[in-house]
Amino acid sequence: MALNVVVVFTNDTLILKTATSLFIPVFLILFLVRYNSLGIVFISFLLFYFLGDVAFLFFAKNELIEASSVFYIASYLFLLILVVPKFKLLEVDLLVGAYLLVVFVISLYFLYTIYNILNVLMPNTTEVILYGVKSLVLIVLTLVSFGVYLHTQSTQSALFLTAVVFFGLSVILNYLNLYYLNYWILELFYRILYALALYVMFKYIMVNKEEVLVKKPKLIRLKESYASDTVLS
Repeated sequence: MALNVVVVFTNDTLILKTATSLFIPVFLILFLVRYNSLGIVFISFLLFYFLGDVAFLFFAKNELIEASSVFYIASYLFLLILVVPKFKLLEVDLLVGAYLLVVFVISLYFLYTIYNILNVLMPNTTEVILYGVKSLVLIVLTLVSFGVYLHTQSTQSALFLTAVVFFGLSVILNYLNLYYLNYWILELFYRILYALALYVMFKYIMVNKEEVLVKKPKLIRLKESYASDTVLS
């Protein structure tokens, strides 16, 4: 967090971009100090998000924004793959389902409104389309995550939903900063929300890992008891 503040106030673009691209490697190293494995879907999410961050360092302005958007969309799709199996559509309460549907329709309306505004502000039509796709994926991801949370009420689902919300807010602030206000406070909050989203997402993975580690000894003891029963018989 302190690094974000220093970088924003120094107004050094290269340092700012480099600092952001280092978020994922730093969190990943800290995670691997304690745990030695990650699922392929989560690794894919980290890889594409990291490529989206790094794109800002190596491409010309229009190309970097488009390339980053493509990479970010791919990363959000992997998060969707991660959470969709936990979304039991047939088990969703009718009232909850209706609520999620209403929220989805309202979100689509706001997305359509923002899309039209950006179509006027942004000269790059491709980037406007990519923004629409990225926002739509984030809306679906948020609603699915919220549905899982309402169904399970678990710590894992709460952490995942929180991380997704932080990612969504960071995307909104980033676009406001790039195309509308261009104000340092938006840049600061965008970086902070992005760092928080990554932290909470890694916390979600850690909680899942801890739950697996807690369950494993019970399974081993159960197998050992079966083995002893066989010997006694």
